[in-house]
Parts: sequence; C-alpha cells; structure tokens
Amino acid sequence: MRILFSFFAVIALVLSAYAGVKIANLQFLFGVVIPYIAITIFTLGFVYRVLKWGSSPVPFRIPTTCGQQKSLPWIKQNRIENPSSISGVIIRMALEALLFRSLFRNLKTQLKDGKLVYGEAKWLWLAGLAFHWSFLIIFVRHFRLFLQSTPSFIKTIEGLDSFLQVGVPLLYMTDIVLLGSVTYLFLRRVFIPQVKYISLAADYFPLFLIFGIAASGVLMRYFYKVDIVGVKELAMGLVILKPVIPQGIGVIFYIHLFLICLLFAYFPLSKLMHMAGVFLSPTRNMVNNSRMVRHINPWNYPVHVHTYEEYENDFREKMKKAGIPVEKE
Repeated sequence: MRILFSFFAVIALVLSAYAGVKIANLQFLFGVVIPYIAITIFTLGFVYRVLKWGSSPVPFRIPTTCGQQKSLPWIKQNRIENPSSISGVIIRMALEALLFRSLFRNLKTQLKDGKLVYGEAKWLWLAGLAFHWSFLIIFVRHFRLFLQSTPSFIKTIEGLDSFLQVGVPLLYMTDIVLLGSVTYLFLRRVFIPQVKYISLAADYFPLFLIFGIAASGVLMRYFYKVDIVGVKELAMGLVILKPVIPQGIGVIFYIHLFLICLLFAYFPLSKLMHMAGVFLSPTRNMVNNSRMVRHINPWNYPVHVHTYEEYENDFREKMKKAGIPVEKE
C-alpha cells in the first residue's frame, strides 16, 4: 500500500503537469512560478535545518570510535577511525562524504542453519556510490543550460561521460547508471523483508520522483526531442530574473522541470537532508581527545557536592561502631 501510494502520487503529479501545459496552457506557471517557489522553499528550508542542527548543544565528545584511541606511545593509534586531530577528522569526513566508507564496511546479518552469520553487503555501497556520483555529474552537466558559454571543465565532464560514443546523440553513461542504481535501491526495499518492514511512503516517494526525473530526461534526449535553444533561453531567463516562455519547447520538458521542482521543494522536508546532516553529525565531525583535554559540560547546574570529609563528620560515630576505618578519630 505504501508503494502504491507513492507510485500513484508521482503519476498524478506527472498527469497534472501534462494537463496543465497541454490542455490549460499554463506554461508560465510550470516554467516560471513553480521553479521560483521550489527554489525558495529549498533555500529557506535548507538554511533552517542546518541552523537548527548547528545550534543543538553537544557539550561532550561523542564521536563514533571504530579504532584504537591515542594513548600510550607504544600503542598504535588509528588516526582516521579515532582521530585526535583536526586533520584526522577532515580525512575521516572526506572518506565518508565522497566514498561512503562506513557503508562499505556494512555487514549483512542472517540466520543460516540456525546460526547467526555475518556476510559482505557491498552491493548497497556500490549502488549508493553509483547513484550519488551519477546524480552529481548529471547536475553539473546541466549547468551549461544556465551559462552563456559552456566552461571547459563541464565540456571535459561531458566528454568523459560519453566516451563510449554510442549512437547519435551521444550516450551518457551516468544516465544508465542512475536509472540502474535507483532501480536497485527500489527493489532492495521491496524484496528484503527487514528493509520493507521499516520502509514508509516517504522512503518510496523520492525514489519514484528521481526515477521519473531520470526517465523523462532520457526520453527528452534520445526519443522525444525538445528545442534545446528554447530550454536554455528559459533557464537563463530564470537565473537573471527575467523569465521568458519560448514557444515549442514541448510538454515533456515541463513534466521534467516540474518533477525537479518537486524534488527541490521536498528536499529540506525529508531524509534527503542527510546531504548536510552528515557534516553536522557530532559522531563524525568531532575530535576524540578526551584523554588529552578535560571536557566539562557548560550546562551543568551548580550543585553542592557532599565531600567525603563532610560525610565522615556526619557519620563518624556510626562508622566506628560498624568497624569502618575513619581518617579522623
């Protein structure tokens, strides 16, 4: 039911964009108004979430420690898994953000012949890595639509992405990889019982949304041609705040743009905010120097401490009768 709800929600959104452009001629709404609203929601929501997370108090050092801490000189420290310096934290965060290092070490737990067995689970890491990097490359490639002249680094990325030279127009490998990785991530939620049990409609919806974006983009490039000059004119008009609606772009482009706008607006309201959250997680971004620096909670309420001397003064006679040694007779 959760899967069908998310699926039909995306289908309804696609049909609404089709009807709005094809029947009601609402090109200005879907080409100008909705993109501006989506960018506004994304920007304000992203900033709000980051500021809210950043203002959360973290009085103690609570990094996840997966290796030996810095200790005695003859004990080898794991400088990346248990960093005691800023440079170690930077390397750890870079490996996490760029290569998903913790996910790479993820293990699969299952019962085999009545015994608990741990095995490798690298397919999830590979699919996640392929999905995020493909999405990033496609996102960077689209910058050429917002610039008068295409920068050389974007041309280089496009050349590497289409190095197989399959057909005309050139086949971008990231298009295929993105569709394949999204399909795997969806099937994983469907066919693994433990993952399916904890999956909500909010988990399926962005997958269907991204699949719709990728599929409509592939259809535009390889099957249903659109006026790329008109698309660039519309994109540059949005950037310089002088929007125009060129004629003859095609309804599939507005569907593609509408789904992108929905993803942007949905982003700060969903789990997709892990893009920023990974950098703000105190279990990852803190130096573990508890053995070198004493950390005192600044929010501790001042209370009177009952010292042992005061305790002995209160109970000295009773302690003597009980045979408990005392410091003062």
